[in-house]
Amino acid sequence: MSEIEKLKQGERGAWVSIIAYLILASAKLTIASVGSSEALRADGLNNATDIVASIAVLIGLKISRKPPDKDHPYGHFRAEIIASLVAAFIMVVIGLEVLSGTFVNIIRQEAIEPSSLTGWTALVAAIFMYGVYRYNLNLSKKVSSKALNAAAQDNRSDALVSIGAAIGIFGAQFGIYWLDPLAGFIVGLIICKTAWDIFEDATHHLTDGYDEKDLMEIRELIEAHPKVTAVKDVKGRQQGNRAIIEATIHVSPTITIEAGHNITDEVEIILENQLNIRYAHIHVEPSDI
Repeated sequence: MSEIEKLKQGERGAWVSIIAYLILASAKLTIASVGSSEALRADGLNNATDIVASIAVLIGLKISRKPPDKDHPYGHFRAEIIASLVAAFIMVVIGLEVLSGTFVNIIRQEAIEPSSLTGWTALVAAIFMYGVYRYNLNLSKKVSSKALNAAAQDNRSDALVSIGAAIGIFGAQFGIYWLDPLAGFIVGLIICKTAWDIFEDATHHLTDGYDEKDLMEIRELIEAHPKVTAVKDVKGRQQGNRAIIEATIHVSPTITIEAGHNITDEVEIILENQLNIRYAHIHVEPSDI
């Protein structure tokens, strides 16, 4: 499957998230207003931010599909990671708004008993979002999409948020009225934590970070080639859903240029077949005799 086809499939997951969040945000905010639940209101605001975040991911995936041009000879694949970064910024703004609002209610002790309907709404939403999480997680692995994986992790946190909201609401049903705004406050913390995780991962890739364990695995795989006498250097970076690897290998100084070229081809094929790395540049140098 080509990168463009993967990005097209990734867009399907973004659309699933957008539709799910539209339904849930509308239902939660409406029922929270009628049923007087701070926890469900916070949960609904969380889903509202996710609509914008999912749209950002969708736009990023669409931009990533653009072919290389004069200003972008390597293509536009990093737009996908930038979309994840935008999503993180949106989430943290709403998370802080939820934290401030619920914190004020806890301090002022402005809490009333929420309707039981709000609790059941939160539980049904949790089950629904877990299904969306599983769908997007499997799709993100299939198409190797960082942005879609970030969306899937957000889906999972949303399911947990709804469970927490339900606990707070049902607790308030038993007379512990402050548990509802407290659940809303915890929801705000979860939103901010999810935003930080997405931000950290996105900035790591945008600054050309690459997992050391993955680089070590690549080095060991190259060193296993019988005609490679040493691996001088291995570098890697992530560009959207594809890894770009550069390595310098040492070979016997007595072989022909054609033979050295054949070795690099063999190494590249090994990396593609065993680690699904399709973009590798292998530089050959003569080993010391």
